[in-house]
Amino acid sequence: MKRLEGKRALVTGTTSGIGRAIALRLAEEGADLAITGRRRERLDETAARARGLGAKVVAIVAEHTNPDDNARAVDEAVQGLGGLDVLVNAAGVIGNDCVLEPRPDEWRRILDCNLEAVYDLTRRAAPFLVAGDKGSIVNLSSIAGLRPYPTILAYCVSKAALDMLTQCLALELAPRGVRVNAICPGVVVSELHTATGAVADYPAFLERARSTHPLGRPGQPEEIAALAAFLISDEAGWITGGLHTIDGGRTLPSLR
Repeated sequence: MKRLEGKRALVTGTTSGIGRAIALRLAEEGADLAITGRRRERLDETAARARGLGAKVVAIVAEHTNPDDNARAVDEAVQGLGGLDVLVNAAGVIGNDCVLEPRPDEWRRILDCNLEAVYDLTRRAAPFLVAGDKGSIVNLSSIAGLRPYPTILAYCVSKAALDMLTQCLALELAPRGVRVNAICPGVVVSELHTATGAVADYPAFLERARSTHPLGRPGQPEEIAALAAFLISDEAGWITGGLHTIDGGRTLPSLR
């Protein structure tokens, strides 16, 4: 029997990067999936790959800053899978902003996607997770929520708030049998930085990660997906409220 067999998971942001890797890892380990993304063609590609791994898949085009889309996504996931055991909030954005050169629209865009959308989707999914057996929520945060970085003010604040949301939810939902954890990656090779233009020279950015991460390289989406699968599994049944760094040592206190 596969480790996640019988689990029904709603995974957001699955058209690329970490979200896609998590969806495919969960499918490989036996879960059935409802997956979301904004781009139909790429969402269908992820769905086809997950089905090829044996998963039942419901593909839902959704913009999670839209409450109506969140309501529809949860409804279609529950109807398509017959219930819901797992929520993975992997959708997120990054951008450059700072207080001396304020970009209020950018601040709101990032907070809306990285925090408000997660809260809205979670509150809609939580009743179904509680109704099931051994429910689990995994939020994709960042080491930028644990320590400050210049020029990405809104991103740091959104992830720090997401960490607190994770821990508050863990306390609230523990008596109902639902575990809530956050994953805090360092630099991971994905489209996150390039899609929004947050990094002008991406090859140089990845090369710098070789020196800023003690293990000498950036991470891969599949490594984050492996941790997510573990946290969702019954093997992690006594783990909740954790902010789990997976960063090649980036946040070690002896480093600048």
